[in-house]
Amino acid sequence: MSTVVVVGSQWGDEGKGKIVDLLTEHADVVARYQGGHNAGHTVINDKGRFILHLVPSGAFAAHKQLVIGNGVVISPSDLIAEIDALEKRSIRLTGRLAISNAAHVIMPWHVIIDQGREAHGGTTKIGTTGRGIGPAYTAKMDRTGIRMGDLYDASLLEAKVKGVLDEVNVTMVSRYATPPLVVEEVCKVYRAYGERLAEYVTDTVAVVQEAVAAGRNLLVEGAQGTHLDIDHGTYPFVTSSNCTAGGACTGLGLGPTQIDAVVGIVKAYTTRVGEGPFPTELHDEIGVRLQTTGSEFGATTGRTRRCGWFDAVLVRRSAQVNGLTSLAITKLDVLDGLETIRICTGYQVDGKALAIFPTQGKLFAACKPIYEELAGWESSTHGVTEMAKLPKQARGYLKEIERLVRVPIGLVATGPERDSTIVNDLPF
Repeated sequence: MSTVVVVGSQWGDEGKGKIVDLLTEHADVVARYQGGHNAGHTVINDKGRFILHLVPSGAFAAHKQLVIGNGVVISPSDLIAEIDALEKRSIRLTGRLAISNAAHVIMPWHVIIDQGREAHGGTTKIGTTGRGIGPAYTAKMDRTGIRMGDLYDASLLEAKVKGVLDEVNVTMVSRYATPPLVVEEVCKVYRAYGERLAEYVTDTVAVVQEAVAAGRNLLVEGAQGTHLDIDHGTYPFVTSSNCTAGGACTGLGLGPTQIDAVVGIVKAYTTRVGEGPFPTELHDEIGVRLQTTGSEFGATTGRTRRCGWFDAVLVRRSAQVNGLTSLAITKLDVLDGLETIRICTGYQVDGKALAIFPTQGKLFAACKPIYEELAGWESSTHGVTEMAKLPKQARGYLKEIERLVRVPIGLVATGPERDSTIVNDLPF
């Protein structure tokens, strides 16, 4: 029995969906522990191309148990639409999807507040997707949130909604010029959502712990990436949850000693979507090439991703805070044909090298990368499934990443398809 956590080790969009789909073959349970429908995981397999937002990426293996944990914030309408879309393509979830009754619900005012803040943010814009994720997590910490289990108690739901709207309506009308929400109308809509999702809602801590006790393999997936973590990311340009490996414990009800391995997903280069500092960002033809060849557009929003060279300093910090046991490198083939390739090995500010990773936003924004230059490779790596068949320069590049990050590489993706993967070592 093994419990394996898969985390993004950059700023998200690292290709976690493909890796989780690949590892699902060895798992009995696949669980999601944080985030909301602002994250999209793209999976390409023999059933086609899918973009998942809330349903775990293990959905395509017919007999796997799926869990959406208490650490996730849920938009019921979007989750229902996602379930329906999968069902239409013969991906059945009845009897195997479990949704935590303690997961918080994204309510209409969360979306209005999120979009209003971004629209009026000026220079302080974070670059959120405007889907209500941040305000839902704020309500959770403020203890005014509504949880999935609340949708099944009419009087409790009405009391909670009324308590929030008495205050929130004033803000929405005066600051964002939106009409006030009506308690009865909101409750009617969300009770209907609850009825539609009732067959899936349960105590997922019990589901997870029963699986562990039974010796079943558990695959745990996060959304976003380490440097978007609310505590360990490049604050304030972060998401509103803990997407590092520690979030798997709080977001699912796992104990730290129940985790056996942590796999860090890393692109062979670096991307970032939205606002925030990005030391290795490229503003030249190579940046455009990475963006175009790598199809660097958000799966959920379609937003263009900023592209840059691999940042070993950034990923080494991820290795530390997640306790990474192995790396999974994705999109190696995007670098095919480049004459030279750079890796950031350190930062400097005002000509002085930094001894430790800069956690203060202003300092991080001032960082200039220190580069090591390696020879590129001219032949294609697309679809290669054996390390020995990679060009010598590509093997050298991967070895240098291992050396700098100080974590062994277990998997290398050489294309978006599941079978376009080099498997050095499986975490199970």
